[in-house]
Amino acid sequence: MRLLVTGGAGFIGSNFVHRALGQGDEVTVYDALTYAGNMSNLAGLDDAYGSAAYRFVEGDVCDGDLLAATMAGHDAVVHFAAESHVDRSITDPARFVVTNCQGTATVCEVALRLEVDRLLHVSTDEVYGSIDVGSFVETDALSPNSPYAASKASSDLIALAYHATFDLPVVVTRSTNNYGRFQFPEKVIPLFVTRLLAGGNVPLYGDGGNVRDWCHVDDNCDAIDLALRSGVSGGVYNVGAGNEMTNLDLTGRLLSLCGADEASIDYVEDRLGHDRRYSVDTSRIEALGWFPRRGLDEGLAETVAWYRDNPGWWDRGA
Repeated sequence: MRLLVTGGAGFIGSNFVHRALGQGDEVTVYDALTYAGNMSNLAGLDDAYGSAAYRFVEGDVCDGDLLAATMAGHDAVVHFAAESHVDRSITDPARFVVTNCQGTATVCEVALRLEVDRLLHVSTDEVYGSIDVGSFVETDALSPNSPYAASKASSDLIALAYHATFDLPVVVTRSTNNYGRFQFPEKVIPLFVTRLLAGGNVPLYGDGGNVRDWCHVDDNCDAIDLALRSGVSGGVYNVGAGNEMTNLDLTGRLLSLCGADEASIDYVEDRLGHDRRYSVDTSRIEALGWFPRRGLDEGLAETVAWYRDNPGWWDRGA
């Protein structure tokens, strides 16, 4: 399959690109190379696969002309490109609206005009908001609480509206928190790991009781690929690994893996509008044949080892 991957130099996008090329797809990466986009995440792909299978185009998803010129000739689009950090959305919400909403509308419009066979829009479980008990299913109402989550919920609705109105073959995935290699060190796992490896302390919001489900990036990429190829047009698929735990529990695991103790925790004022618990039901993606393969203990140990073995990647603020 000939794939255009927007945001393919970012965390999840670059892991997906490695996966897609490894299974024989032809891939064009389209990325604006903002602070979280890193060409080192794609290092070696030119030599490994050659220009016939892989190329890179630097561009903004809001640039319709460049996007159209790049998208032409591709079978499908996998749309990762987004502003994705909740804290940044609190200080600069307008930027998230432009990239996540206007950018997604531009991707959909270009894909419609070029009649691509499939558009996979990558989203997040944060669009549902917080849930005290139970798990969200794909038909539940969206109730986002942060500017980031609101912009992603809006982008979901834009993409799905293009399917309902224009019959654009859209599929949406909504994943729980991801972790693994290439994740920018503003997100909690790489932030805590890199600080601990450098001998520093880690900032834990509030009482540390907020609950998240942790899904290894490779498992999420497997789900995205499956939804791309086998998902129903207009369908939404939750992706989660069943690894729910409090941020305090997660911190304890990272402290142990990095050889630190609780003295390395700095409890800080809670984030504004901090959702207490996320949880999604994954029955729909499991019905397609997907199940998480990476256990949390194994995945976290592997991730810490990667950051320990690649200090040059994060020391320069990669």
